[in-house]
Amino acid sequence: MKQTTNTVLMVRPVAFRMNEQTAVNNYFQEDLQLKQEEINRKAQEEFDAFVEKLETVGVNVIVVNDKKELDTPDSIFPNNWVSFHNDGRVALYPMFAENRRKERRMEFFEVLESRGFKIDEVVDYTQAEEEEVYLEGTGSLILDRANRKAYCALSPRADEDLLIEFCEDFEYTPVVFNAFQDVSGERKAIYHTNVMMCIAEEFAVICLDCIDDVKERKNVRKHLKEDGKEIIPITEAQIHEFAGNMLQVRGANGKKYLIMSDTAHKSLTKGQINAIEKYCEILSSNLNTIETCGGGSARCMLAEVFLPNE
Repeated sequence: MKQTTNTVLMVRPVAFRMNEQTAVNNYFQEDLQLKQEEINRKAQEEFDAFVEKLETVGVNVIVVNDKKELDTPDSIFPNNWVSFHNDGRVALYPMFAENRRKERRMEFFEVLESRGFKIDEVVDYTQAEEEEVYLEGTGSLILDRANRKAYCALSPRADEDLLIEFCEDFEYTPVVFNAFQDVSGERKAIYHTNVMMCIAEEFAVICLDCIDDVKERKNVRKHLKEDGKEIIPITEAQIHEFAGNMLQVRGANGKKYLIMSDTAHKSLTKGQINAIEKYCEILSSNLNTIETCGGGSARCMLAEVFLPNE
């Protein structure tokens, strides 16, 4: 089972802005004092430049356009509502913000099938929204696909029972913990696991300092170590620069890249960069507007496609 893919699905925004419904517990979002049209235009420019960089190194990028009439300001982050698996299954996830639920569009699957990808079954967890229970895709779940482990920081957007259900359905071992960040002098739950950790083939970038409970921290470290991952620690200050929000992908001839934003790249120390570059190249792109208003970064924009291809 591969940990990395060379195909990603991305959604080009048409109504991007700061989403007031997610700002309640995404402490990475900030309000930019710009007109909405200007924010969306800047986000589109950043998106297009990012896609071009990925395609230049041979990543297969499937771009689907958002629809203005849906008014989905966070559609640029598709990894929260869907995940694609190598056995031909697709998982659909329950979303915390009501206006994000409209992002789930079945025509995305038709686009993938038209490109030769095979979808055998859709496993739908979205009914949990009726109980106000959420699990936001690979925002909440950091999947070690090769070792069949699902790392998850519990939060209002990551329910433990639903995580267990996912793990039973897809045959993963859950690695559960609580992760926090400082917000105005208080420790508040981190909204998505993928802002504080990333698992690549040979290493893991993680902010262990966010895991306040010593036992939980030891357990996460133990799992990573026993699977042979080099642990590259980042600080809490660096996660605020989106240094945890990274994804390893494959480009031309199977060459591996760790994808991140310019902000994340600039926050890394020389030692951290050297540790990553032992295993793969870094590819970064300017995502300033998207990060500031959306509170998400490079990894959130990439829905990995592991489906079988005919």
